[in-house]
Amino acid sequence: MPEPKVANKGPYVLNMEAGTYAWCGCGLSKNQPFCDGQHKGTPYEGGPNVALLAVIEEDGPKAWCGCKKTKTPPFCDGTHADLK
Repeated sequence: MPEPKVANKGPYVLNMEAGTYAWCGCGLSKNQPFCDGQHKGTPYEGGPNVALLAVIEEDGPKAWCGCKKTKTPPFCDGTHADLK
């Protein structure tokens, strides 16, 4: 499986409502940071974290990973700071 495409060299900080969301882990979605199914029919299909479900327990800001390299998917861990 290819490396995820970097969608953004920083987090997507969004004010979220409690609920379940599908985070895009491949970087192909046109609805970043959320999955819109663009991975279907590509080498990313079936890979780990491609469409990772995240349950948000309470309303408030969340920092979703945009570089797709986080070690704490789907949320930003600062890994983007090391990207070239």
